[in-house]
Amino acid sequence: MSVLGIVIIVLVGLVAILAVGGLIISRRRAAAGEEGLHHDVEEANLALATAHAEDKGWHRDVLEQAAKEAFAQRSAAEVRELQLVQVVDRPGTEDDQAVFRVITDHGSEYLHLDRHEDRWLPR
Repeated sequence: MSVLGIVIIVLVGLVAILAVGGLIISRRRAAAGEEGLHHDVEEANLALATAHAEDKGWHRDVLEQAAKEAFAQRSAAEVRELQLVQVVDRPGTEDDQAVFRVITDHGSEYLHLDRHEDRWLPR
C-alpha cells in the first residue's frame, strides 16, 4: 500500500470520528436546551394567564382563596403552590372560568372554577 493510500485512509477515519463526535455533542446540547425551553414556555404561560385575569378585573387573591377552599373540600392534602394556568372570559360574567394547577406533596392536578355572580365555585 502506498503512503498516499495510508494518508487518505487516516484522513477519512479522522473525519468520520469528528462527525460522530459532533453529532453526539449536538444532540446533548439540544436536549439540554429543550428542557430549559419547556420551563421558559411554562413560566410565560403562567404570567400570561395572570396578566389576562388582572386585565379583566379579576382579583388574583380572590381567585386563589376560592381555589384553596374548593381544593380543601376535595382533598386533605396541603397546597404547596397554586398556578393560574388559564382564564376564560366570555361575554357577561356567568360563563367566566379560571383553571388552576394545584401542586401538593402528592403531585399536581387541575382545578376548574366557574364564576357565579361575584363568587367562584368549583365545577
